Amino acid sequence: MNILILGAGQVGSSAAHDLSRAEANEVTVVDMNGDRLRELQDRLDIRTVQGHAAHPQVLTQAAGADADIVIALTDSDEVNMLACQVAYTLFRTPTKIARIRSVEYTSFNKLFASENIPVDEIISPEQLVTEYIEQLIHYPGALQVLNFADGKVRLAGVVAHRGGLLVGQELRQLRRHIPHTDARVAAIYRRRADGSRESLKPEGDTVIRENDIVFFIAARKDIRVMMSELRKLEHPIRKVIIAGGGNIGFQLAKRLENTNQVKLIERDRERARFIAERLSKTIVLPADATDEELMAEENIESTDVFCAVTNAEEANILSALLAKRMGAKKVIALVNRPSYTDIVERQNIDIAVSPQQITLGALLTKVRRGDVVRVHSLRQGTAEALETIAHGSPETSRVVGRAVEDIKLPPGTNIAALVRDGNVIMAHHDERIESGDHVILFLTETDEKHIRGLEKLFQPAAVLV
Repeated sequence: MNILILGAGQVGSSAAHDLSRAEANEVTVVDMNGDRLRELQDRLDIRTVQGHAAHPQVLTQAAGADADIVIALTDSDEVNMLACQVAYTLFRTPTKIARIRSVEYTSFNKLFASENIPVDEIISPEQLVTEYIEQLIHYPGALQVLNFADGKVRLAGVVAHRGGLLVGQELRQLRRHIPHTDARVAAIYRRRADGSRESLKPEGDTVIRENDIVFFIAARKDIRVMMSELRKLEHPIRKVIIAGGGNIGFQLAKRLENTNQVKLIERDRERARFIAERLSKTIVLPADATDEELMAEENIESTDVFCAVTNAEEANILSALLAKRMGAKKVIALVNRPSYTDIVERQNIDIAVSPQQITLGALLTKVRRGDVVRVHSLRQGTAEALETIAHGSPETSRVVGRAVEDIKLPPGTNIAALVRDGNVIMAHHDERIESGDHVILFLTETDEKHIRGLEKLFQPAAVLV
């Protein structure tokens, strides 16, 4: 597949890294910054072209005529939209994906059609990050909460604490503890002596230990019940302080202000006034979130969650550390470099959110082969959770009509759950997959060979060999 990526920023570089791993992909990256392109080319087997991402001559030089997919990921919504228009007009590129941040564009779906602005798929990092943080606030105690099957099924990551009913016991005891709740542990990450974590395959005799990170799948209504097996449930979050009034901070406050007590800190007075005029219940403070005196005045010690979501990574880390030191119960920081997230979370920051990792999952959903509905990139790209649809018959499919235990999955892969006719079914070993099932899988190994093997497994053939 010929893939043309426009923009070599954090998101574009992450996309180039992931997509170039497949031998079948030919990746070309376009950017104005020559140093950034040279650094990418030193690390990856890709082609680069320096120039403006929407200029016809640059796209022609980047072999736009041969591209199967154009992915426009520059920092400008307008450049991304124009680049898709140029690619469609000149080359009739089959698939055009654009990063569009402004809700002024994304709220008007009729803008995006072949006869208007020919963008096939929109990726909005700000919207994805806002939804991600909102889920963390609604499920206090979770490290991640991710949706599948239109929200019917959720994947949650939780640190097992002393006092959790399942901690110190074998996984097979789960059904005895919560007989009327069906859930499945998809992966366990246990800390090694050097501080890193190893992945354990969850078996019936696997014993959950204190401080294990446990990922589990359950129906939406059962998430809290399952969390109570791994840790004492926290009180619902009431008071939230948001540092940063950009798109993420503004949208997050708008989503939370009817259910939580929300304060938003924005240092730019004009932007603070703009936000205050558009929010009805949020208290907007034109100030600096790293001001210790301000934090004391706003009773940071009684705050349930402090979210640092400014555009400055360093400011997010510093304000979150300050809030934690002054007594905030939980702090969340937006960290642009995925490699920083583990380091930051060891420095008293409860959750580091990586926009690149969240956006990459949405992007992989658009470019994966087979009928892939959703992909979530986890643990700095070393794990994935994905939802795909099983098609075919027992005669044409390697999965349809077969029990879960009989399906030859790639290493590090397990089937966690099925959604059939709107009903959530945990994928126990004897459960058979039917055509049309939404299959939710967890991968602890994201080697490209295994990914391609999984895609092939779910693609029906005319006749099985």
